[in-house]
Amino acid sequence: QVQLVESGGGLVQAGGSLRLSCAASGRTFSRYAMGWFRQAPGKEREFVAAINWTGGSTFYADSGKGRFTISRDSAKNTVSLQMNSLKPEDTAVYYCAAAGRPYGSGGSRARDYNYWGQGTQVTVSS
Repeated sequence: QVQLVESGGGLVQAGGSLRLSCAASGRTFSRYAMGWFRQAPGKEREFVAAINWTGGSTFYADSGKGRFTISRDSAKNTVSLQMNSLKPEDTAVYYCAAAGRPYGSGGSRARDYNYWGQGTQVTVSS
């Protein structure tokens, strides 16, 4: 059974940093693109960042460019999201997602991903 488990969320002051991690199990995730999404209260889930199956290509939503970095450790089946210079508007539940087909580049749409974690709360205070 495929399982994604996020960790690393919490409460941080504006300007601070957090590192989110996603542990994947149930298949060889090194062959699959991974992504991070977030959902704030009353808003739709939105794309944050994605990384292709090799880890050699990444892309970001404009909101996180220059502040967020996605990375993966395929040997450990983990993907991380380093978030710096956090802003109150970054407050949301952050979700890890895995693509359904192997050897892809990832995408910015929720339908590009078949598997989702349960989410981890990130709260940025002003």
